[in-house]
Amino acid sequence: MAEKILILGSNGMLGRDLVQAFLDFDVTAWDIEDLDITDSDQIVQKISELKPEIIINATGYTNVDGAETNEELANQINGHAVGELAKTASQIDAILVSISTEYVFDGQEKDVYDETSKPNPINVYGKSKALGEELLQKNCQKYYLVRSSWLYGKNPQVGKPRGMNFVDLMLKLAAKNKQLEVVDDQFGKPTYTVDLAQAVLQLIENKKPFGIYHLVNEAEKLGVSWYEFAQKIFALKNITVDIKAVKTAERPDKAKRPEHAVLINTKAEKLSSWEDALREYLK
Repeated sequence: MAEKILILGSNGMLGRDLVQAFLDFDVTAWDIEDLDITDSDQIVQKISELKPEIIINATGYTNVDGAETNEELANQINGHAVGELAKTASQIDAILVSISTEYVFDGQEKDVYDETSKPNPINVYGKSKALGEELLQKNCQKYYLVRSSWLYGKNPQVGKPRGMNFVDLMLKLAAKNKQLEVVDDQFGKPTYTVDLAQAVLQLIENKKPFGIYHLVNEAEKLGVSWYEFAQKIFALKNITVDIKAVKTAERPDKAKRPEHAVLINTKAEKLSSWEDALREYLK
C-alpha cells in the first residue's frame, strides 16, 4: 500500500510540483484553508487525526523585505510552526521534510556552503528560517532538512502580490522596458521547482539517511549572478534587451542580501544543470 503523505503549502509554487511528484503515493494536499500552521492546536489535532507517515512542509513566509517589518509573523511561520510540526511528527512517528534556504548563511564564503556549514543569517527572513531549522533538529529525529535556492516554477498565483518568480518577472519587464537593471554581485544556483520536487521524491524513495541536504540545480562554476541568470533567460527566448549590471548597494531593498550563498550538494543525486532546467521551464 502506498505510504500516506501530507503536503503542506500545496497551492504554492513548490507545493504543486510536490503533489505531482508524489502521485504514486497516498497524498493529502493541504494549504492555509485546510491548516493554519500558526495555530499549534490545529497542527496537533488535524495531523494526529490524519496520521500521515511522511509530512512535507512547503509552507513559508517568503517576502524577504517584508520580513524586516513583520518579524513576528516570519518567525511564527518559518520558525515556531516548524518546531510544532517537528513535535507532532515525532509524536506520531512520521518523517518530516522541511524546505529551507541559502539565506540561513551570511554569503561571505567565497567558495561554497555544504551541508555541514554553520548558519549565520544576516536578515530577518534568514533568521526566521534558521530558527525553523534549529527547532526541526531539536524536536524530531526522522527529518530531511532540504535547503535550496533561487526557486522558480509554474506560477499558481499570477496577479497576486509577490506571485511572480524571477524568470517570469524578467520576461514581463522586458516586454515593457528597453533597459533593465539587474544586480551582478549576488551569486547563487537557480533551481527549478519541478527538479527540486523530484529530488525530494528521490530522498524518500531511496530511503536516504536523515539529515541535511542541499538540493539545487548544478552550476559549472561557483554559482551565477542574477545578471547572468537574466542574460540566459533572454538568450534562450531570443529577446533583445539592454541589461545594465548594478550593485546591491544601489538597490533600495530593506533586507540585506547574502552576496555569495552558493550551496553545494555533496550527499544526494545531482540535479540537472541550471541551464538545462531553465531551458525546460521556458518550453
